[in-house]
Amino acid sequence: MSLKDVLSPFLAWKHLFSPPVPIKKPLEREGAPRYRGFHQNDMESCIGCGTCETICQNAAIDMVPVEGIETTDGDSGLRPLIDYGRCCWCALCVDICTTSSLTMSNEHTWIDTDPDVFRFVPGAEKKPWDKNELGYRKPENYELYPTGRTLMEELAPEDRDKSFIEIVKGYSKEQAIKEADRCVECGICVATCPAHMGIPSYIAAVRNDDMEEALRVLYETNPMPEMCGRVCTHNCETVCAMQHKGDPLSIRWLKRYIADQVPSEKYKEILNADKVEQKDKKVAIIGAGPGGLSAAYYLKNLGYQVNVYEAMPKPGGMTRYGIPEYRMPYDQLDKDIDYIKSLGVKMHFNTRIGKDINFDQLHKDNDAVFAATGLHHGRSTRVDGTDHPMVFQAVDLLRKVTEGKTIEVAEKIVVIGGGNVAMDIARTLARFQNQKYGKVQLTLTSLESEDIMPADVEEIVESREEKVLIEPAWGPKDIKIEDNKIKGLSVVRCLSVFDKDGHFNPRFDNEETNFFEADMVVEAIGQGMDINYMTDTLKDKLEMTETRKVKVDTFCQSSIPWLFVGGDIIGGTDAITAIADGHRAAKGIDKFLNK
Repeated sequence: MSLKDVLSPFLAWKHLFSPPVPIKKPLEREGAPRYRGFHQNDMESCIGCGTCETICQNAAIDMVPVEGIETTDGDSGLRPLIDYGRCCWCALCVDICTTSSLTMSNEHTWIDTDPDVFRFVPGAEKKPWDKNELGYRKPENYELYPTGRTLMEELAPEDRDKSFIEIVKGYSKEQAIKEADRCVECGICVATCPAHMGIPSYIAAVRNDDMEEALRVLYETNPMPEMCGRVCTHNCETVCAMQHKGDPLSIRWLKRYIADQVPSEKYKEILNADKVEQKDKKVAIIGAGPGGLSAAYYLKNLGYQVNVYEAMPKPGGMTRYGIPEYRMPYDQLDKDIDYIKSLGVKMHFNTRIGKDINFDQLHKDNDAVFAATGLHHGRSTRVDGTDHPMVFQAVDLLRKVTEGKTIEVAEKIVVIGGGNVAMDIARTLARFQNQKYGKVQLTLTSLESEDIMPADVEEIVESREEKVLIEPAWGPKDIKIEDNKIKGLSVVRCLSVFDKDGHFNPRFDNEETNFFEADMVVEAIGQGMDINYMTDTLKDKLEMTETRKVKVDTFCQSSIPWLFVGGDIIGGTDAITAIADGHRAAKGIDKFLNK
């Protein structure tokens, strides 16, 4: 310590008798243009993500419900309440705000004798400074976190358009941690995920390079992470708070990264699989798709004896027989399924209920039954010409490809449909065209305009990269046939698909027509369910919804107490919804069997 340091406190006394510098009328003085005064919040752009609450080191912010603000996908329904007894005006809450809805006015005077008034919800409780244009705003191009996602490396179109090897290569450790660092842990994604996965928790585990903890979090709500890490519809990403500043977080790819890092032989140890107390009650599951496999996993972990009956030669349902291997490698799907089998779940393949085993006998041999048979029957447009032998259903062709069977591949093909199944069969047939003819002549047409096509955006982009011609907003009129050979598909302009109430009710302009040449037509406009394995007596007792789906309660219990139903046949639309149904059904069956 220097002599100056010792003397400095005493030297400060020289200012004691200096004249003060007064500020005239300090209460009327306007704050500086970027003064950090009292908060403002744009209630409409705020999504209630809570990043402001998380970053506040003084616990001056609480997320609270506000009258008139509803909870929706992508909006928690909560808004920040500021406690000015704790706030230090650091503005970190403004800097971190994902939507830039939170700002600070330059107002600095607020006089009241009631301390409770200094706790308020900006934007909900009107204040004189609400319209202040001056004050602190987050500076442009100033971010506390990267806004662009870490890109996933994938094969170039010319390296993949003739083969079925996996396109996406997966994150490295460095890439995964970098992407995980972008997560603000708001949790809005959790509410949107059908399985309500602990997304912020497993992303935090990736950031901490703790793959065992990450795997444990995954399996709490989803026993098929390899599959979902590749083909999940990732609804979570559509509401990610980060998309308001840049790209949404790559949640699906981070899930895949976790599953890829942990060898299957370590699963039992990590997940404490050997500590389950076994029960003497039995449950039968019909269908080894995502819903059935999910129920099997959670029921087995509750100690039940579980038998799964599958009509196909292998498990996986539509994830095996409806998704091409370049998107869903079967060895990775098998990693998920083999672990479920290793727990003692018994699987019976090539076994069709209603034919090989009577449904009544199945009920008699088990204490409860869970049916999750999916949608395996393609729907037809039923326009003239669909009975021609060169008109096919997409689900039938995709199934044959998985089974290694030879399928028809014409030189010119039209695919009807705008969903992922349509994209999958179009890209599959384009590969076969490339192999056989050295070029792609395939047109995909849909009722929907491109902005509302149900297919994932990356599927649309990659289809075009693989030379598929996409012609949206056309409705099939008829298939032209000459000399018993298909010549093409006649279409009319589709003006809209849904009415003002959101019901399917397409409108057409019959004056605007088009014609797509083809030797072969494939329909991919959706699938229907088949519950013919149930007896007529049983079907008569089942309550159905207005859309002719099986009606169930919160735990997938049907109107027949011992029969639980889940997946696509109750209205689900994707694998993650089926997985969520399987989990709910397992809880319901456990509750039913322990009354």
